[in-house]
Amino acid sequence: MMVKKRHDFSREIPAVPFAAPAGTPAGVEVMSLAELRRRVCEDTLGRPQRPDFHHLLTLSAGELRHVVDFDGCTLRPGSWLWVRPGQVQQWGDLTKAEGTLILFRQDVLDPATATAARVDDPYAPAVTVPLAADAEAVMLAAEHLSREFWALGQLPLDVHVVALRHLLAVLLLRLSHLTTPPAGPAPEPDETYLRFRDAVERHFTTTRRVEDYADMLGYSSRTLARASLAGAGISAKEFIDRRVVLEAKRRLAHGDETAAQISDHLGFGTPSQFSKYFTQRTGSSPIDFRKGIRGRAGDESQPTAPRIRR
Repeated sequence: MMVKKRHDFSREIPAVPFAAPAGTPAGVEVMSLAELRRRVCEDTLGRPQRPDFHHLLTLSAGELRHVVDFDGCTLRPGSWLWVRPGQVQQWGDLTKAEGTLILFRQDVLDPATATAARVDDPYAPAVTVPLAADAEAVMLAAEHLSREFWALGQLPLDVHVVALRHLLAVLLLRLSHLTTPPAGPAPEPDETYLRFRDAVERHFTTTRRVEDYADMLGYSSRTLARASLAGAGISAKEFIDRRVVLEAKRRLAHGDETAAQISDHLGFGTPSQFSKYFTQRTGSSPIDFRKGIRGRAGDESQPTAPRIRR
């Protein structure tokens, strides 16, 4: 019994690479959810995954429950899901929804487009619901991309690839620059918050002290505290801690690193220090969190993870 239990909890979340369909070396693929259901393998049922490529999903009918970085969301027609590389995702019951899935590698975009479309933004919401003013334009862009994808052979291959890249760029730019709601746009984060946020993303594995970020950015700790509260609604220390905990969760769920190895990667002095830190902020020890997420992945009533065509 104990050996079986240990085996069950040691399963890794697969890191799924992108493989373009034959004849389309553009790093882009468009498919229906019906096609995705045909690709789901029994051995991946109920398991999360961590793809190294982008997922864009919109529904035409039904409802789909999806989990991104351990937060659940419900998709309905008109909403768009964007899962970025490195995020851990888990699929819901695909039999209850129809729609379109667009997969793409980031290197198909030129740097200027990638920047304008904010594809690297780790704080972007996973789910977006365009207002009526944008919904039609977004759907037209997606439809045009889909038609071009399935029109393989009607143009020279190099021209087809260029067309796919441009049409994908239009869709991403539309999605990342939607009309603001009637209540008005949210205040733009100020430069201090953006610099703090970027610094945390670069250095959260080496320091969790607000004072260290203040020193490296040339601000006072009080200035960072005000900027974080205005930009994220939480204290600067809480902002740092949430990023550390998210990375810990990803590694506990995704791989087979020991808690001691994760502790070392995240810059803790000892595994016990990491365990106490994680438990205080999640209500669960690192080992119990791993067992819980792996246990849920083995329950067939939980979301399923598709195998992307090789």
